[in-house]
Amino acid sequence: MSEVKISAEPRTEFGKGGARRTRRAGKVPAVLYGHGEKPKHIALPAREFAAAIRKGGANQLFAIDVSDGTQALALPKAIQRDPIRDTFEHVDLLLVRRGEKVTVDVPVQLTGEAARDTLIVHDSDTLSVTADATKVPDHLEASVEGAEAGSQVTAADVTLPAGVELAADPELAIATITAAPTAEQLEATLPEVEEATEEAEAEVGEVTEGAAEEPAAEGEAGTEGRTEA
Repeated sequence: MSEVKISAEPRTEFGKGGARRTRRAGKVPAVLYGHGEKPKHIALPAREFAAAIRKGGANQLFAIDVSDGTQALALPKAIQRDPIRDTFEHVDLLLVRRGEKVTVDVPVQLTGEAARDTLIVHDSDTLSVTADATKVPDHLEASVEGAEAGSQVTAADVTLPAGVELAADPELAIATITAAPTAEQLEATLPEVEEATEEAEAEVGEVTEGAAEEPAAEGEAGTEGRTEA
């Protein structure tokens, strides 16, 4: 994975208020730390950072040029997103050096097609590996080609690039191959599904009727009160 050069500015405002103002200015609040150095609070250009993450993934390597003259090489350690706006709220960046080994979680993609009449359950979509900080793969691949029902793909089966070592348990399940349900099995479960649906609809109906009756009762009581007065 190639590094992405990105500019940054030192941050002097902290807390929720300062972070909100940073984001309104089109920047992402971030902190640089590691190697025993004092944490450095910075602001990254939101658009450039988002583009880099979309292209390189969560393990994108950044060459950061801070406006105070300092430079740093860093990997994202933790990224906070706004699930509604799909924007970046805050980023923790881990300082690294060229040639340094780091342990990171890398996405795993399944390749190939399992045997007919099977289903694939993707148990783990990331895998912990150790690699050179400047050569972290953006993804790993595990083949399920021809896998039969009852078989399993483990971490030990994942293809690792040169220089990348497995940090996770070799027996960690990546994917499990199961037999697809037959037409008879699906038909057998259909009555149960229909019954559960009917019960759920009945419960919703009871709740709706109860809610409709309560305001009416309150209205009648209020009317009586006014008549007596």
